[in-house]
Amino acid sequence: MTESETSPKGNLLQFGKRVHYQLSSEELVRQSLELGQGILNHSGALCVDTGEFTGRSPKDKFIVKDVLTADTVDWGEVNRPISSADFDRLHQKMLVYLEGKEVWVRDAYACADPEYRLNIRVVNETPWANLFCYELFLRPEDEDLLTLEPGWLILQAPGFKANPLMDGTRQSNFTIVDFSRKTILIGGSAYTGEMKKGIFSVLNFLLPQNHGVLSMHCSANEGADGDVALFFGLSGTGKTTLSADASRALIGDDEHGWAAGSVFNFEGGCYAKAIDLNAEREPEIFSAIRPGALLENVVVDQETGLVDFSDTQKTENTRVAYPIHFIDNAKEPSFGAEPSNIFFLTCDAFGILPPISKLDTEQAMYHFISGYTAKVAGTEMGITSPQTTFSACFGRVFLPLHPLKYAGLLGRKLQENPEINVWLVNTGWIGGMYGIGNRISLKYTRALIAAAIRGDLNAVPYTTHPVFKIAMPGSCPGVPSEILDPCNLWSDRAEYDAKAAELAGLFAGHFAQYADAAGEDIKRAAPLIKTR
Repeated sequence: MTESETSPKGNLLQFGKRVHYQLSSEELVRQSLELGQGILNHSGALCVDTGEFTGRSPKDKFIVKDVLTADTVDWGEVNRPISSADFDRLHQKMLVYLEGKEVWVRDAYACADPEYRLNIRVVNETPWANLFCYELFLRPEDEDLLTLEPGWLILQAPGFKANPLMDGTRQSNFTIVDFSRKTILIGGSAYTGEMKKGIFSVLNFLLPQNHGVLSMHCSANEGADGDVALFFGLSGTGKTTLSADASRALIGDDEHGWAAGSVFNFEGGCYAKAIDLNAEREPEIFSAIRPGALLENVVVDQETGLVDFSDTQKTENTRVAYPIHFIDNAKEPSFGAEPSNIFFLTCDAFGILPPISKLDTEQAMYHFISGYTAKVAGTEMGITSPQTTFSACFGRVFLPLHPLKYAGLLGRKLQENPEINVWLVNTGWIGGMYGIGNRISLKYTRALIAAAIRGDLNAVPYTTHPVFKIAMPGSCPGVPSEILDPCNLWSDRAEYDAKAAELAGLFAGHFAQYADAAGEDIKRAAPLIKTR
C-alpha cells in the first residue's frame, strides 16, 4: 500500500501530519536510506543504530494501576505502577508531539492460532521501526485489512521525552502498558525490542487468565512426524541456536503459547542476537541477513558494507530482525501440536550441572520457577567470577502475573500429558568452573538434544545427582559417556562437592521469595543443601 490519510478502520491523521500506512518492506528500506537513517550492508540488509538505548530498559517500564490490574498484577520491582492520570497526560503529550510529524502506521496481529489472535496497530516515528514491526508481528493479507477489528495500539516516539518531575516516570524514556485502554506508550528510546516485549507482556497477562494458555519465553520447532520441542533459556544459553535445526521446521524463536492441543508462535519473525554470528555456527540465521532484514547497532565497513559481528564497540546486544519465512525450514502458519519434549537450557559457569538430565513434573516446576543461568567474567563490567542469574519462568521481567501462576499452569499441563519429557541441558562448563574447565562442545549439546527427541535416552540407565536429585543418563550416541556425570571430569572431587553445595544454596536463596506461596510439590524438588 502507499501513503494514505485513512485506513480501512478510521482516520490516521490523528497521529501525524503526513501518514504512511502499511508500506512494503522495500518502501520502508528506501525511505530509511533517503532520510539518512541507515545504510545497506553487502548482502542488502538495512543497518541502523538505535541511539542511546541498545537494549530494553526494564526499570523504565510501567503498568497503569487501575481497577483491572490492582489485584491481578504482581506489583514490585518488575511491575512498576503508574497512575491513569500520568498515563493520560503522557498520551496527550505524545499525540501533540506527533501532530506535526511524518509517521508510519501498520496494522498487524500477534498469535498464529486464530482463536487467540490479538490485533495491533503501531504508530512509529521512523520507517525502520515500522519495518521492524512488519518483520516481528504477524502480517495480515491486504483483503484481511478490510475486516480487521481494532485491537491494541502502540505509540512509539523515540524523539519524545518525558519530564520525570511532572509525568510520573523515572527518567525521560519510558514504556507504559495500559490494559484498560489497550494502549502501549513508548517514548525516549528507539530500541525496537520495547515494542516486541510490550506485546509479549500483554499476552502474558491475558492468555493465562482468560484462556488458560501458558504464555512462554521459548523457541519451538517441529519434526517430520509432527513432534514439537520447546527450548527455554535466558540470554547466552543457546535458545535460538539450538532451535534453528535444518532437520526440523522452526515454529518460532522466542515467544509462544501452549493451549489445549497446540503450541503457537506469538510472532511473525525472529529477533536474533548477532554478536559473533557466523555462517558455520548458525547458518540459518546468517543466511537470513538479506534484503528486508534489519541489523541493529552493528559495525559496518563504510566502503565494503561488510559487518564485523565480533565488534562490540556499540553494544554486545547487536541484533538482526527478519520475517520467519527468511528461514528456509520455517513452518507457516507457525503452530503445531502440544510438545513432546521440553528443554530448559542453562549456561552453568560453575560446571556443576550435567550436560543433560531428565526432570519429573515437580522438578520441572522448580527449575521453571528458578530460570537459572550464569554470567561469566568479561561479559559485564565488574564481573571477575561467575555470577548466578535467576529469572523466574525464564522471563521474569515480562511477567505481569505472579510467577507461580505460570509455574502452576506448567505443572497442570505436564500432569495432563505425562508422556511429555522435560530435560535440563547445561550448555555451559564441564570439568571445572569457568577458568578451569571447558565449555561443552556445541556438537555434543546438539547430539544430546537430538537423542532426547529421537527417544534414544528412554531405555538407557540413569543415576541420580546427589545434590540436585535430577536423573543423569549413563550413555548417549555420539557423546563420550564420561562427561554425562559432571563430577567425573573434576580433578578434585571434594571441590566439586563444595561447589555443588554452594550452587544449591544459591538456588535455595532465590526460591525463598516464593517458598511461602509455593506448594509442597515444588518444594520437594529443591536441591539438597549438603555435599556428596
